[in-house]
Amino acid sequence: MAEAAFQDRFWRPGLAPLADLAAIRAVRCVVDAAVARTRITDRAASDPRRAARADAELPDRVARGERPIQPGAPIALDVPSLVVDSTRGWIPGLPEIVSFARLV
Repeated sequence: MAEAAFQDRFWRPGLAPLADLAAIRAVRCVVDAAVARTRITDRAASDPRRAARADAELPDRVARGERPIQPGAPIALDVPSLVVDSTRGWIPGLPEIVSFARLV
């Protein structure tokens, strides 16, 4: 299992060679832009570990329009994919996500 803020241009080159070695499943989480903005602001204010990533500046950059909230490009691999909306909980729910991810 790998977890990251995957964006196609950064992660596809590293994931593609694994397709012959592993059964890749992509779970892509999406969220409403207003909720994303709130989460970014809350994390920047409450988690000192985020300082190394310049997250403290991110809410101000978003407010000034320098860093729009927009979804990253999905990974363009021919693998099973599931989109999960995490705006208010998870849709689909955890049982469906686990079922999708489980290799049977």
